[in-house]
Amino acid sequence: MVVRMRRGDGFRGLWTAYSVTILGSAVALGALPYLALTVLDASAPQVSLMAALAAVASAVVAVPLAPLVERQPKRRVLMVAEWAQFAALASVVLAYAAGRLTFAHLCAVATVESAGAILYLAATGAYVKRAVAGEALVGANARLEATNWSAATLGPPLGGLLIAVSGALTTVVVNALSFVAGAVFLRRLPPEAPAVAARTAARGEDRRLPAGFRHILAHRGLRALYLNAMLFGGAVTMAAPLLAVLMLRDLHLSAWQYGLALGAPAAAGLLGSTLSPRLVARLGADRALVWSAAARGPWILLLPLAPAGVPGLVVVLASQSLLLLTAGLFNPVFATYRMRATPDHLMTRVSAAWSVSAKIAQPACIALGGWAAAVAGVRPALLLAGAACLAATAFLPGAVRRRSVPRP
Repeated sequence: MVVRMRRGDGFRGLWTAYSVTILGSAVALGALPYLALTVLDASAPQVSLMAALAAVASAVVAVPLAPLVERQPKRRVLMVAEWAQFAALASVVLAYAAGRLTFAHLCAVATVESAGAILYLAATGAYVKRAVAGEALVGANARLEATNWSAATLGPPLGGLLIAVSGALTTVVVNALSFVAGAVFLRRLPPEAPAVAARTAARGEDRRLPAGFRHILAHRGLRALYLNAMLFGGAVTMAAPLLAVLMLRDLHLSAWQYGLALGAPAAAGLLGSTLSPRLVARLGADRALVWSAAARGPWILLLPLAPAGVPGLVVVLASQSLLLLTAGLFNPVFATYRMRATPDHLMTRVSAAWSVSAKIAQPACIALGGWAAAVAGVRPALLLAGAACLAATAFLPGAVRRRSVPRP
């Protein structure tokens, strides 16, 4: 029997802690690369290497931890993730103050942050599934998604202002304190019933490492969505650095236009997340899932058509706003489907397996995009990314075969 808590008991407290943590991370987005470039005089390839190493290393760390995390009360996992990330960032502040900050240290901290984020998000999903029952689950996931988009809209500009006023280390301090605040809020959450953790730990067959991957690949709907997510997410990630080159070098946009193109579309993602429950109410969960996923497909294909100057800025804004609007619609529906299609005792491992796969696939796609741009140019490389996004929809017809979503 699954333990279900009332939304007011668990979800609101979790949402508060989640919001503080996510906003703090958004404020400090890019702070470690900035420190590497400005304090340690690292090269651009070194900064790229730091990001790639952190992604791969965090996946290596998170995968063996997932079975252990699965057997722990999720509130405890969330708090450990908060304190681990706080300790990592605090070590940066101390090393900087002592004049002993090194590139290897920043790589290690980036790895801890990335691994902590994987486990934090995985435990969040597992807790939400138990804290929110029935049809309210879509609304809860939509609220978390809205928080993500709000943080993405507000955090980076605020971080940029803090860097301009007092340096990048200030944003590191803000991020570290956000983890402390998140941990304080998490202490107020009602703990899981001990019987749940005990029954989960007793499932010997579920202690094996690949259980999360096996469940994804054995479940027809999750397998299709997994393949769609890896291809689509990889293609979007591939396009991100190419878009920066397109805007600054080909379209000759100014700094404020570049910042506008990066920040303004996040408002469309926020709008999509607020409309997501209405989409489910109108279409039903299955049709909303497939239709919103398919609607994300074509928008990157607009980017290679962008002309120079203001018309090009309009094309970029339209492309990115439509992409994020449809992503905002899709993500809460998808999160709810994955929760309902996954038994409670596998929630953390399924979520971690998904995140780990993305951490590995996305750097590979970025490298592919860089190679394509070097060989054929930025616009053909963006065309390749757009074609991959569109091709990802081919997996969607198999995503939902039944009229109702299976529930564990």
